[in-house]
Amino acid sequence: MTTHSPLFRLEADAARQPQPAPLLLVSLEGFLDAGQVRSTLAEHLLDTLEHEVVATFDVDELVDYRSRRPLMTFDSDHYTDYDDPSLVLYRLVDAAGEPFLLLHGIEPDYRWEAFVDAVRQLGLAFGVRRMVSAHGIPMAVPHTRPVGTTRFASDSSVLGDYTPLFGQVRIPSSADSLLHLRLAESGLLTMGVAVHVPHYLAETQFGDAVVAAADALMDLSGLVLPTTDLVAMAGLTRGRIEEELATNDEAREVVEGLEKRYDHFIEGQRRKSLLAAEVANLPSAEEIGAQFEAFLRDPESVDEDGADEGEGPTPPAEGQDGGGGRS
Repeated sequence: MTTHSPLFRLEADAARQPQPAPLLLVSLEGFLDAGQVRSTLAEHLLDTLEHEVVATFDVDELVDYRSRRPLMTFDSDHYTDYDDPSLVLYRLVDAAGEPFLLLHGIEPDYRWEAFVDAVRQLGLAFGVRRMVSAHGIPMAVPHTRPVGTTRFASDSSVLGDYTPLFGQVRIPSSADSLLHLRLAESGLLTMGVAVHVPHYLAETQFGDAVVAAADALMDLSGLVLPTTDLVAMAGLTRGRIEEELATNDEAREVVEGLEKRYDHFIEGQRRKSLLAAEVANLPSAEEIGAQFEAFLRDPESVDEDGADEGEGPTPPAEGQDGGGGRS
């Protein structure tokens, strides 16, 4: 393999004979990740799926240590360890035996475009055709209602009948979002999901959101991921949340208020859907015009509902009787 960049080092086996992996899952820590969705899911995949390191990024070239201040341990009278940041590309195999890549670790502070180019090079070397990501965003929603998601893709046709919740907005960028943009410009299909996390749980691990992220990733990418442990963890976190609410009247009132707002919003969306269906059933301008022409020719040929009998909205041809009698 001729792939080379000062930003990463390929493992010997990967450099000698790279194994194809057409999907890249990106999980960069440091930016928005309400409910610890991104980090929990990535660590779960590394704990449960067969994997190997194929490339390691040089974080000294990418990270601002003074702004992040990685943690160290001081024990009595000496230092014992240091949480050195890392950014690693793994090759994993999903539950169905399909290989994919996972880029997991700290989000770069510097040289974003060079970082994107390095990821692009690695993608070409391993035959990557699609990129996908998942993270959590804080929303004014209650944990007692179904977890919502915002899905996005460089080709919206892969989203099916998904209805966007947001219009056009300006948001702070991230290395993850720049990867979505630049790799799509290079011809890759990029997809992602932002899971809606109750704002009061944004700083804690919210299991239901992690499960929703895993389900959405499987739906978008076709991966088969192990979720049994995630579902069990989600049940435990729900139990802890309910225990805390049982002893906190103020927090319970907040949740009840969010439930009312959520239910009101859902009812409004349902009403819009019903209205849209009613509008869709209204006759078109051409149909109305045809009915009016039929009425001018023969007022009795149009029934009480405004439909031209026998022929629907189309006027009868010349020489015909206009639709016959009523049933």
